[in-house]
Amino acid sequence: MAKPTNIKDALAKWEDRNKQQATTATEIGLQFQYPPIEKMDPILNSLTECQKLSLSSNMIEKISGISGMKNLKILSLARNNLKTLNGIEPLADTLEELWVSYNNIEKIKPLEVMKALRVFYISNNVIKDWAEFMRMGIPPNLSDITFGGNPLHENMDPAAFTAEAIRRLPNLRKLDGEPVIR
Repeated sequence: MAKPTNIKDALAKWEDRNKQQATTATEIGLQFQYPPIEKMDPILNSLTECQKLSLSSNMIEKISGISGMKNLKILSLARNNLKTLNGIEPLADTLEELWVSYNNIEKIKPLEVMKALRVFYISNNVIKDWAEFMRMGIPPNLSDITFGGNPLHENMDPAAFTAEAIRRLPNLRKLDGEPVIR
């Protein structure tokens, strides 16, 4: 197979397509690269103006190279090969939305430091227990979660899961796209 696309080449293609410097862009989409991106690297730190970055539908295995992205509000890493959220911590004060559905994530401990996070899409991963689910109650602003497709959700009656999730997360306003009614 061809060697993976690196971030530098993906950004060069993006600049050609969008007739804009990536370093000044507020929204950058590097999803569906062929061959897929496998690694996030420090070149991402040059994207200081970026507020929304999509790296969805690649083959990324870990989060890295984002400590300089001080304006990032939305990060989409859905449909990759992530097993953990380690590496997300540099965005604790600014990131408002994290989209990581369709990965292999079982543990979400780094989520606990996310002060600005409001939206967390983590459906179709491998979260199995309530202890891990409860970590979503720690970020003070987190109120919109998608969680369906995780073993914890799939192994329960849907109504029972929803009732228990609402009971455990008092700040929850939206679960799996549906408004929470208390």
